[in-house]
Amino acid sequence: MKMVYLFKKYIFLIALTVIFCSHTVLASTNSGNNEALGRKLAKHVIKGNKHWSTTDHSKVEALNQNFTSGEEITKACLSCHVEAANQIHQTIHWTWLASGDKSDMRYGKAGYTANNFCISANAMEDKFCLKCHPGWNLKGTEGQVNCLRCHNSSGFNFNKAFSDIKGRKYVDQTKKQLQEQVKKAVADITRPERKNCGQCHFNGGGGDGVKHGDLDTSLLKPNHKLDVHMDIDGNNFPCTRCHTTKNHNIDGRVYTNPAVEDKKTLLDDDKASKIACESCHGRYPHKTNSKMNDHTSKIACQTCHIPEFARENPTKMWWDWSKAGKLKNGKRFQEDGPYGKHVYRTIKGEFRWEKNVIPEYRWYNGSVKSTLVNEVIDPTQIVKISYPMGDVNDPDARITPFKVHRGKQPYDKVHKTLLAPLVTGEHGFWVTLDMDRALLHGSKTLDLPFSGEYGYVETSYVIPITHMVAPKENALKCIQCHVREKSRLANITGLYLPGRDRLKLIDTLGWAAVFAAFAGVLLHGLGRIIMRKNKED
Repeated sequence: MKMVYLFKKYIFLIALTVIFCSHTVLASTNSGNNEALGRKLAKHVIKGNKHWSTTDHSKVEALNQNFTSGEEITKACLSCHVEAANQIHQTIHWTWLASGDKSDMRYGKAGYTANNFCISANAMEDKFCLKCHPGWNLKGTEGQVNCLRCHNSSGFNFNKAFSDIKGRKYVDQTKKQLQEQVKKAVADITRPERKNCGQCHFNGGGGDGVKHGDLDTSLLKPNHKLDVHMDIDGNNFPCTRCHTTKNHNIDGRVYTNPAVEDKKTLLDDDKASKIACESCHGRYPHKTNSKMNDHTSKIACQTCHIPEFARENPTKMWWDWSKAGKLKNGKRFQEDGPYGKHVYRTIKGEFRWEKNVIPEYRWYNGSVKSTLVNEVIDPTQIVKISYPMGDVNDPDARITPFKVHRGKQPYDKVHKTLLAPLVTGEHGFWVTLDMDRALLHGSKTLDLPFSGEYGYVETSYVIPITHMVAPKENALKCIQCHVREKSRLANITGLYLPGRDRLKLIDTLGWAAVFAAFAGVLLHGLGRIIMRKNKED
């Protein structure tokens, strides 16, 4: 009986010692001044981050005149900024083509690239899409650059003002007042702010949060919990703080080429692009000797630090064009669902919205491949309109979070290609509700054949998740990935993930080590007990 009591007591002491030692190690790891290197570097990067200007635009003579059109304002801007328009004309924001000119019609919104939202810009023939082109009066590349789209913070509606000035609705005195309002607004020149970028990027796909799960109007004035970088009471970064610019080319594009060609840190090159997390936080951003630093060669920072997207506003996750065109009592209609968002519209079809969405994870080297509207598809399979490049053997690839938007859209049954219906204008589906007519004229805009026979195919479209970075205390915990069931990385293949995967040999060796250690402790304890008993005898 005494032997049993002593054995139990010994095991209890061992357990207590292990618990105490573990707590002590954890406490020492989390205390003190061992600040993570990534935080130290980032603090230095943002020191004195205040912009200044040598120009008061309200005193510039070229801007102190009566304007009757946006083009006249641009002419005034170019009288000083003589190279600005030429630079803009070479950017993807202007051409909507990945090649930078119209010689390559493959990739880009003005080319053969499609999506499963509004599907296509139809070579800039779709005027609804042109609302987000940086030119005046929906003229696309045929128009003048609208400098104020990105460099004016007044929020003034210039197009309406010019329409009123030219119209007959108002008397001369009112028009004179409008002219003064225009001059005052024109002088409100700034670097691009979040609301400038957001007027298009927060509303991509046709509305707030439709396209990007991590970009919506909640980022106009986010709190710390929503985004640690754009927090209005904290860093309050504008988009250009990370999306650095050279000759009006803005870092961050995702088409055939990676958004980041070389992940240099500012320690490597103080003029390096800041588009990558590593730029400011370094390649090993966690505390010294932290196991998390061993993950950075295979895990993107966003994977752990953006645990969910669409955390404030919902985002669209499904769009079914095959349901479009229905009427109720002979009239167009719409139905609202959760979050106060449309779940059906006659002109667009059926939708599904979600909030606090857990991303899907893929290997990603920075490039996205697209299925173009002139490429043959297999309509018996889900068509990947866009998909990330990279795999476990790619040294540039990281496991990265994505929003995957799914839906159904039209395809040509004969040519077995995706179709791009024209949605606005005289022949557009939103006007006529005639899909045959919309598909015919949409194909003409892209100079592509249309057999006249069409069906609907299920598609998927990926969007990298890089915004809405959560505070560190809300980052993913190890157990959310390293777990047998419901692992965040359940679909990631090609590697052994401890805790998630089971290899018989490794499991056997692991358990053998555990039992050997326990047996060693047990034998040691028994030996001590026997030695003590012999001494007592």
